[in-house]
Amino acid sequence: MEISHDRSEETPEGKARWFQSLSIEDRMELLVEFCDLALSGRQGLAEARHVEPPEARVLVLGDA
Repeated sequence: MEISHDRSEETPEGKARWFQSLSIEDRMELLVEFCDLALSGRQGLAEARHVEPPEARVLVLGDA
C-alpha cells in the first residue's frame, strides 16, 4: 500500500476503513474531541433543549 498526502485521493470508503481500524477507546476519544469542537463554536449548544424536526424531507446528494 502506498501512502499519499493528496486530499483529492481521499474517499468516504477509505475514511470509513480508517475509522473502523481504530479501537473503541480511540473512537470515543474522537467523539469527545468533535463534541468539544462543536461546543466551542456554539456556546449555547449544550443548553439547547427544544429542537424541532425539519418540515420537509432532507435529501443528501452525492457524486455517483
